[in-house]
Amino acid sequence: MYKAPVEEIAFTLNHVAGLSDALEIGRFGDLSADLVEAILEEAGRFAGNEMAPLGEIGDRQGARLTDGKVTTPDGWPELYRHWREGGWNGLTAPEAYGGQNLPHMLNVAALEMWNSASMAFALAPTLTMGAIEALVAHGSEALKEKYLAKLVSGEWTGTMNLTEPHAGSDLGVLKTRAERGDDGSYRIFGQKIFITWGEHDAADNIIHLVLARLPDAPVGTRGISLFLVPKFLVGDDGSLEARNDVFCHSIEHKLGIHGSPTCTMIYGDGKYSPGNEEDKGAIGWLIGEENKGLACMFTMMNNARLAVGMQGVAIAEAATQKAVAFAKERTQGKAPGWSGEGMSPIIDHPDIARTLITMKALTQGARAICYACAHATDMSHHTEGDEARHWTERAALLTPIAKSFATDAGVDVASLGIQVHGGMGFIEETGAARYLRDARIAPIYEGTNGIQAIDLVTRKLPLSSGDQVRGFIGELKEIADRVSASNDTAFGETGDRLRAAIAALETATGWLLETQGAGRTAEALAGATPYQRLFGLVLTGCYLAKGALVAADNGGSEKRVALCRFMAENLLAETSALKDRVISGAESLQAARAILA
Repeated sequence: MYKAPVEEIAFTLNHVAGLSDALEIGRFGDLSADLVEAILEEAGRFAGNEMAPLGEIGDRQGARLTDGKVTTPDGWPELYRHWREGGWNGLTAPEAYGGQNLPHMLNVAALEMWNSASMAFALAPTLTMGAIEALVAHGSEALKEKYLAKLVSGEWTGTMNLTEPHAGSDLGVLKTRAERGDDGSYRIFGQKIFITWGEHDAADNIIHLVLARLPDAPVGTRGISLFLVPKFLVGDDGSLEARNDVFCHSIEHKLGIHGSPTCTMIYGDGKYSPGNEEDKGAIGWLIGEENKGLACMFTMMNNARLAVGMQGVAIAEAATQKAVAFAKERTQGKAPGWSGEGMSPIIDHPDIARTLITMKALTQGARAICYACAHATDMSHHTEGDEARHWTERAALLTPIAKSFATDAGVDVASLGIQVHGGMGFIEETGAARYLRDARIAPIYEGTNGIQAIDLVTRKLPLSSGDQVRGFIGELKEIADRVSASNDTAFGETGDRLRAAIAALETATGWLLETQGAGRTAEALAGATPYQRLFGLVLTGCYLAKGALVAADNGGSEKRVALCRFMAENLLAETSALKDRVISGAESLQAARAILA
């Protein structure tokens, strides 16, 4: 059974991502280290004791649709109520609406624990938090007053409605339409697919954030508006009124996250309208300005991308725990040096040990990258001027890496976990397969990892004319230099391996900036995905080294140094090949296109 790694989470937050330094200078007001510890401990207890047992039930039962109503798995409505009553939904929300206004770092740490316990369940509050962010940033005062308090408390949940059957990542061709009403409201007509928790029985109301196009809107993404469309209309006193003309037509039968209802939503077909033509349409209200909806939605999507990265970390952690526990109990053959009776535990076999340590290295590296991204986001909100611009750019640079590297790690680690289980890993009763099934969606939604690579290379590397990424690489060099300067033989060749990997990253980065500057975009994009992985591996090696150095300064560094060294001497060699793929892969890719004809 999953047990939240609270100690490891706290260490990474404080000593790798930078939370302890921020607390020391009072960056987050009167937030103390003791309060942080208490929040993490309670989140871990809830995740392990209450959520994890129901996660397995949710996977077996799944969500069910009957006559337009979705029933979530047994015990889930009660679990959601307990979760909401614990105040977890409003950790980072404004105090004015009942939130706790805590750092984003604490929220992503809690999200890791929720998703390890049950990724399908955790998707509901994740989308609600995103809706809160969009409404806080772009909603009118009237909308905030009517909807935010109930969303922050978790009494109502939120959704994000982008995708249509013909419009996946290309939102410029969406067809859902909006018509202006005489009273300042709008009528929404259309269909949305893949809507996470679009209908369910865990909350009293569902607040849909819907992208749609006005009749006179410009073509493409410049003509998209964002609307708030509640399942039930809300009176001026906050009470629920008539059912809005929106409903769930069907739910998807998916590879994983079975307990999460993934809905096809229909807006304005008359199912819940009074019946006359002029009253048809789902009633909605504009968020932000007309034709500026995509910018509003990206407020929700950017943090959602980090939240999806945390899903990768969470699955990797849970899969690693299960594989380690199994390897300690399962006996097969005799490992080299085994002197006990009978067969040895498979964890003593070198290949299994290598697999498990690889899983741990990828998990802890992905965690550090995501927490560092959250730290940058927090700092961008708690600084001013040039410092705020620096941290805003750092968060922007890290977001596509956090989303892609962590979700790829989630899939890879879950797959390795099945391998450790052997044949029993392919059998559902062990639970190892569930992690791989759940993990596989994360590299796809909230912008596929290929789209993240395009974003990283074309939008994020050029920030401040490339100075942001160059400065970041300089910081990574300092970590490698500190490892070498420590003269600690336990690090082995870590310092040299880190410097070589960072040099590969620096060379690839310079080539991409130069290539784009010369207008050779297709060449740059051919290497975008390998570059994204290259960056993630270098960050993993450096962040593991940073943690090992902190531990060495405070005693008890043996395990951290050993993991850091393993990463450097076993996994970082891939960075050289990735650099070559970035720089030299475009010509062969173009030549090979003919085989696809």
